[in-house]
Amino acid sequence: MVLLPTDRMDSLFSPRCVWVNGPIIVGAGPSGLAVAASLREQGVPFVVLEREDCIASLWQKRTYDRLKLHLPKQFCELPRMPFPASYPEYPTRRQFIEYLETYAATFDVKPEFGSTVQTAQFDETSGLWRVQSRSSSGESMEYIGRWLVVATGENAESVVPDIPGLGEFAGEVAHVSEYKSGDKYKGKSVLVVGCGNSGMEVSLDLCDHGALPSMVVRDAVHVLPREVCGRSTFELATMLMAWFPLWFVDKIMVFLSWLILGNLVGFGIRRPAIGPLTLKNMYGRTPVLDTGAMARIRSGDITVVPGVSRFTKNRAELTDGTALDIDAVVMATGYKSNVPQWLQTSDGFFGKDGYPTTAFPNGWKGQSGLYSVGFTRRGLSGASADAVRIAKDLGHVWREETKPTKRAAGACHRRCISVIF
Repeated sequence: MVLLPTDRMDSLFSPRCVWVNGPIIVGAGPSGLAVAASLREQGVPFVVLEREDCIASLWQKRTYDRLKLHLPKQFCELPRMPFPASYPEYPTRRQFIEYLETYAATFDVKPEFGSTVQTAQFDETSGLWRVQSRSSSGESMEYIGRWLVVATGENAESVVPDIPGLGEFAGEVAHVSEYKSGDKYKGKSVLVVGCGNSGMEVSLDLCDHGALPSMVVRDAVHVLPREVCGRSTFELATMLMAWFPLWFVDKIMVFLSWLILGNLVGFGIRRPAIGPLTLKNMYGRTPVLDTGAMARIRSGDITVVPGVSRFTKNRAELTDGTALDIDAVVMATGYKSNVPQWLQTSDGFFGKDGYPTTAFPNGWKGQSGLYSVGFTRRGLSGASADAVRIAKDLGHVWREETKPTKRAAGACHRRCISVIF
């Protein structure tokens, strides 16, 4: 009888092992669904691993009730399926979720829910990716395949800044991912930390529910009207960029914003020196599209305040030396990628911030069968473009490898899709 060393016994029998005869896609948000659907059309098999119990968990579990798409629906469609004609120009949160559920069903995308990826590492010896995951019941599983698609996106983990005294604050502190509506804040003084699209909309929602919001605007920010003369500002900018250089379109956008929204300096909002589109392209900083918050700022219903230096039991001390008595805090401080927590690679394709180090449109493909989607900082349109590129690339390889060859009569050859042992 031959005895195997303990480490080899462990590798053979624990955890369970699955061979994937196609790419392993990590993440079942819009980006992961777009890749899977595009691969389905190319005839390439795949497996999708998702840590939550549903697709698009950010939209289903971590968004507020009043949320709508900030861009017109034609700029937010996933590959091969437009939004229903009956949907409004800016679909609601519920409508977008229904669209994604229909999309997954149409292209027969069935993720392995409750599968949290612990590590993903390329094995140089075998030339394969080894992805260790843990199920919601605690069961370990290893997926092995030639290709890995990272689709966990830009909003995988909530960001909460370390502000002195925050732990001493006696009131409720919630990240915007936990915020649903301002109903429970009626009559309360609420400090909203952050002035991006989420911070503006949460402040507006708090007003609509009878709360008293103060919004922290620490840095310079571009605020643009969502529409100009009934046309989407984003659509207008896209049209202008086909004819004019970026710097000139930036000047037009800033002028239109001044014309419609006025000079915002008097309300505590400064514009960056770099134009809104250039800032987005260079640093991924999205301009705020006003959906009504500026009118409430002008009326005094939303108070703009500078940065917070520290919290006490029931107050927020500000950087200008003043202080606010507050009942609650909502952190509209954004999200970050979690790729560095689980992807083990030294090829430099992903940086320490969890984003590809190569800029769009060339950051979708790395080495050794590694791909990324949903990290373009260009919303759903950027993710869809990368999904199509990935599927075409993998489809080409797949067709070359599965191309029929001349064999002896009666010979039969079949590829195995997955093996569990």
